[in-house]
Amino acid sequence: MYDVAIIGAGPAGLSAAIYAARGGMKTVVIEKLASGGQVLNTNEIDNYPGFSDNPTGEQLAESIRKHAEKFDVTFASENVKSIENSEYDVKVIHTRRNKYVTKSIIFATGAIPKKLGAEGEEMLTGAGVSYCATCDGAFFRDKDVCVIGGGNTAMEDALYLAGFCKNVYLINRSKKFRAAATLVENVKRNGKIKILTDSVVDKFNGTSMLESVTVKNTVTDEKNILSVQGAIVAIGIKPSSELAKSCGVECCPNNFIKTDMYLATNVKGIFAAGDVRVSPLRQVITAAADGAVAATSAVNYVNELGIKSI
Repeated sequence: MYDVAIIGAGPAGLSAAIYAARGGMKTVVIEKLASGGQVLNTNEIDNYPGFSDNPTGEQLAESIRKHAEKFDVTFASENVKSIENSEYDVKVIHTRRNKYVTKSIIFATGAIPKKLGAEGEEMLTGAGVSYCATCDGAFFRDKDVCVIGGGNTAMEDALYLAGFCKNVYLINRSKKFRAAATLVENVKRNGKIKILTDSVVDKFNGTSMLESVTVKNTVTDEKNILSVQGAIVAIGIKPSSELAKSCGVECCPNNFIKTDMYLATNVKGIFAAGDVRVSPLRQVITAAADGAVAATSAVNYVNELGIKSI
């Protein structure tokens, strides 16, 4: 029996593992892919305190995992199929090959950015094409960038980038915006932001780095080349919360897990951390902080529970 089972080995899950194990908990981390999560797709990390040498996401994830391994955390490379509540307040996690009995669970399953599916997107991701303005915006300082989308996030990203980029182009597929009217007005009033409506990005152009985007008019089908060195795709993210929902965990209308200030969910003994939960900011540092809070709450829960580990 484990005291704490963490599902997901991104920054939130790895941070939770460190704090749970340091708290004296028998801890297992279950991850179906490689440790690191979405951060593995990041070529440079410029905003994580203490790492001024801009490590890659892979390097940072490896460092955090090694830290967790120091505390004898168990790592299992498996895909969780289902979870059941058992007697005495314990839970049973089922994979294809094994089952893990645990007193508490931390969901750190992350979220996946929605992609356009345009030509060149995959090849240039991390080389000018980004899904997070606050993560990568600094790399585009004094350069021309575009933001793709028409929701609140796209508007906020455009305003944020306008603070230090040369020119910002906001590309939306129609004349109507999903964003709040006040945000749209703020964008329209900003002299550094040019709005392109009835437009979509048909192709990302460049060899080793993004050099331009091909913009297609959705009404006339006319195509034009827009010279930009950065492109933020802000059309939404999808939280990996299906497994949590199957356990009765409550989510918001956008399917992010709801938690209280201790990162506890509505289900006793289940916590959530990182991009999968409702949060105003999704960064490596906030994910790591979430992991620390969720693990500390899980430690307190297990200690109050008083079931002996075997």
